[in-house]
Amino acid sequence: MGKTIGIDLGTTNSCIAVVEGGQPVIIPNEQGGRTTPSIVGFTAVGEQLVGDTAKRQAVTNPTRTIISVKRHMGTEWNVVLDGKKYIPQEISAMILRKLRKDAENYLGEEVTDAVITVPAYFNDIQRQATKDAGRIAGLNVKRIINEPTSAALAYGLNNGSQQKVMVYDLGGGTFDVSIIEIGEGVIEVLATHGDNHLGGDDFDERIADFLASEIHRQYHIDIKKDITAIQRVREAAEQAKKELSGSKSTTISLPYLVQNGSTAVHFEYTLTRAKFNELICDIIERTVIPVQDALNDAGIAPSELGKVILVGGSTRIPAVQEKVHQLTGIVPSKNINPDECVAQGAAIQGDTLSGGTLQVYGTDNSILLLDVTPLSLSIETVGGVATRLVERNSTLPIHYSQVFSTAAPYQRSVEIHVLQGERPMAKDNKTIGKFKLNGIKKAPAGVPQIEVTFDIDANGILKVSARDLDTGKEQSITITNNERMSDAEIEQAIRDAEQYASQDQLRKDALEIYMKAQQLLSKVDQAVAVAGKKLDKPEKKQVKSDCETLRKLSKKQPGKASQEELDAMKNAIQVLEQSSANVCEIFEKMNQDAQNG
Repeated sequence: MGKTIGIDLGTTNSCIAVVEGGQPVIIPNEQGGRTTPSIVGFTAVGEQLVGDTAKRQAVTNPTRTIISVKRHMGTEWNVVLDGKKYIPQEISAMILRKLRKDAENYLGEEVTDAVITVPAYFNDIQRQATKDAGRIAGLNVKRIINEPTSAALAYGLNNGSQQKVMVYDLGGGTFDVSIIEIGEGVIEVLATHGDNHLGGDDFDERIADFLASEIHRQYHIDIKKDITAIQRVREAAEQAKKELSGSKSTTISLPYLVQNGSTAVHFEYTLTRAKFNELICDIIERTVIPVQDALNDAGIAPSELGKVILVGGSTRIPAVQEKVHQLTGIVPSKNINPDECVAQGAAIQGDTLSGGTLQVYGTDNSILLLDVTPLSLSIETVGGVATRLVERNSTLPIHYSQVFSTAAPYQRSVEIHVLQGERPMAKDNKTIGKFKLNGIKKAPAGVPQIEVTFDIDANGILKVSARDLDTGKEQSITITNNERMSDAEIEQAIRDAEQYASQDQLRKDALEIYMKAQQLLSKVDQAVAVAGKKLDKPEKKQVKSDCETLRKLSKKQPGKASQEELDAMKNAIQVLEQSSANVCEIFEKMNQDAQNG
């Protein structure tokens, strides 16, 4: 059996590793580099370039060079070159194919199996897109695992004592923070949060925009209209960012940047670390809420963390390290390579899945990875309520079933409306799929038993099924379509849930009260119509009066009722329950007698 490689398919750079001699080893590319730029270029004659060669020609060929394709995974983005349309999976597959070839050259054998990492906040369609890219590249993707989890796995290889760690993963285009518990042979994710559009690319863009404004101020030229010039500025911005991690200032020199009439512009600027920090402070601040939310969801205080692990090249920025220190009170660990640890963890997991001989945490090659789902999953039930089946940060894989029934008499089909989000009402959450279960046996409302099952596999891909327990009829759907939530929607859903928690609870309580009122009125009206003759006139009159009072209070729509009106309804329900107890009892006895004889 061939070796299983671990691949960190990054936004800016990618990395591959394999287990050799009982240790995860980074595989160099053909240029000898330990990471490979995640860049694809197409020459004028149609030649395809990947990695370092693509990066070198990006300035002179910007319109035919594709960078940061990872940010487009799971979207409808595409690029048309030479009459052919390329989607993100295909571009990513070109990068993966290059990594696979480098691995085969290093190992001297064919490579087919791989473990590929993704941001923890990637949704189902983004994970599926990554698997598809691997398949296009000729790889059997044995597992998709989250990048922070993979980093924790690499860290825990030599630090297997029981501890809780925070993995702060700020890469080229994505940000994840995970709270992870490491034990003997077990890596358990307690909570995860993140932002799939936050990373080093944003820092580069901020510097590039500043430099463009400086050029405009000095020379009155808008270089953003010159594709080649702005590409040079972006490359200079990226290099300046890296240099400012180790020095207090750096000089940006761009000779012959652009023509200003008949004169060539030679631009030079000294960027200080202080100015850089000022430019990016709001971007770094965006990592604060995910960190706090992850700690809260995990139910731990920063003081309970044994270690903070920094992952991703952007964590080399001193201002980022200082922010992490402020948030946790812990000086982040620097004994793990932020560019390589994710690929190393993927290689360890690949070795485990392949039945390798790597000794991990004192166990014999038996690692249990317990990852989580980032957002709650629900189905819509009567009254537009989002009935939650899977809570956010639930451990994967998940198999959960719950039995529901019909809302109307003699229904022959039900629609299963699958939702993602944290709000209690269906309309406030994101629809991620719908399907119908037909062939239900005719029966009164509430009699059929419909079992709804959510299955989420170790790769985080969701399948929902529904089955009529009486007839055995079953229908299912795998949620991999573009109806899944975007990253921004996920973050907004959590913020909305917190902001509108009290308002949502009021609406949910109102709906429950209205439903209870309607059910009681229906029951009492029927009882009075059938068994009212057995009541004396004053009692019957009182029941009808109490019904009328509750009916009037129920006329206003649930979402428009005030707390005082809801309290009045609750009181009216209690009054009617008491006054109608006798007639309802007579009615039920009459029904029982009829059934018996």
